[in-house]
Amino acid sequence: MIKNDIYELYQTMERENILLSFKGVVTSELLSSVLSIMESKMDYMDESPKMKKKVFNVLVECLQNLYHHIDSNEEQDRSFTRIEVKSALFMIAKKDDHFVIRTGNYIDKASAIDLEERLDMINGMDKDELKKYYQEVLSNGTLSDKGTAGLGMIDIARKSGNKLEYQFLPINDVNSFFCLNIKID
Repeated sequence: MIKNDIYELYQTMERENILLSFKGVVTSELLSSVLSIMESKMDYMDESPKMKKKVFNVLVECLQNLYHHIDSNEEQDRSFTRIEVKSALFMIAKKDDHFVIRTGNYIDKASAIDLEERLDMINGMDKDELKKYYQEVLSNGTLSDKGTAGLGMIDIARKSGNKLEYQFLPINDVNSFFCLNIKID
């Protein structure tokens, strides 16, 4: 039966034109490898240099977000294995005239509430407001406990030129699964 399952997965990936997908623990070594693979793939695609740069830049931000922000707390550790909490999913697909990057990862519900507010605020801004907000956050100079300035989602929205589609799927009393869909055109 496994042959059938893997073939169905293959057909789905072909139908959806998935260029690259990954499920597992995100490490710095993985980031380097994925970026190298995508850089090679993009070199062979008949896309404008501008589009290649946009896709690559958004991908870098997405992977850095997964790497820096997949975290766990004690309650998450009790409800999942350590591997599950640190695990993420991402895929890059080429559609007719655009690319899509999708990511998914576990997040505790308190963090999900904060992130949802932030995403709604970002999605409510136009191009000029995003640029201004980016500059404000950058000049503020405050770093989170993870050593980031909170520019990732702002940068993704700016570079993709589109609203960020997202969803939080409740998993249990403590956790949600965060799904992010980014269209780049």
